[in-house]
Amino acid sequence: MIGRLRRVRAAMLGLNRRNHAYLFAHNPRDRYRIVDDKQATKTALRAHGIPTPALRATCDAPWRVRELGEGLAAADDFVLKPARGAGGAGIVVIVERRGDRFVKASGAVIRRRDLEAHACDVIAGAYSPGGRSDALLVEERLASEATLAALAYRGVPDLRVLVFRGVPLLGMLRLPTRRSDGRANLHLGGIGVGVDLVSGRTTHGVMRGRRVDAHPDLGAPIGGVTVPVWQDVLVLAARAAEAVGLGFVGVDVVIDARHGPVVLELNARPGLTIQVANRQGLRPLLDAVASMAVPESASERVRVGQRLSAD
Repeated sequence: MIGRLRRVRAAMLGLNRRNHAYLFAHNPRDRYRIVDDKQATKTALRAHGIPTPALRATCDAPWRVRELGEGLAAADDFVLKPARGAGGAGIVVIVERRGDRFVKASGAVIRRRDLEAHACDVIAGAYSPGGRSDALLVEERLASEATLAALAYRGVPDLRVLVFRGVPLLGMLRLPTRRSDGRANLHLGGIGVGVDLVSGRTTHGVMRGRRVDAHPDLGAPIGGVTVPVWQDVLVLAARAAEAVGLGFVGVDVVIDARHGPVVLELNARPGLTIQVANRQGLRPLLDAVASMAVPESASERVRVGQRLSAD
């Protein structure tokens, strides 16, 4: 047992090593501005033919908030996002309109003036690093395909794929819960579920650092579920990492019921809970990719990652 724990510890990537050996070495500083601004990310991805949620409107000035509210008053569903927000902070998902009120993914009911107040907070920099002024994005609301939707509480699950030098190495399904207010972010209370890179089947779940085998709100088992179009998800993640020019990046993909796999956003500083969810350390995988000649084709890079994961 002690020997096994030592091997696991040796294989796990820590934050300091992630920062110094991978973020600093493989992520050019000038590329961070693309990933840290969701509107710039959309532009870069769409230039490479990579699908993202449709952008319906933007608002970057307080005097435009009333006009924004008038436009939202006629919409049935949408997503509000700070352009420079991180970790899911400031995201509001509206799933239904009831007269002059709106229903969030969590089931809470809010008014138009609440949305306008939130827009003012976003523009003032309440959710951006350093409190810098920001812009509010209004996106279409994605609808998860049925298999994964059955595992999520009042929200859209997404798939985090960790990519190094264009090679997908680990995958994780992120599930919304009641605690996370219908959002899939782990630090807000979502569940991370490992996904076998070869088969696309879910494995182990983790929530707030603890193992979970079933969704706490739905009671549904979270292991042994095959992710639809898994190969397409991996290829899309590999292409997205290449499009933004980052060597070490987390790519978040939603399998939409209408559009198929869509890149939700990218994270230039991806967390490392994905190792716990997969019970697999990143260091041997990263070392292997760092020492090889990486194929140009995204499909070939996916096969490289799957072979390493299987080994």
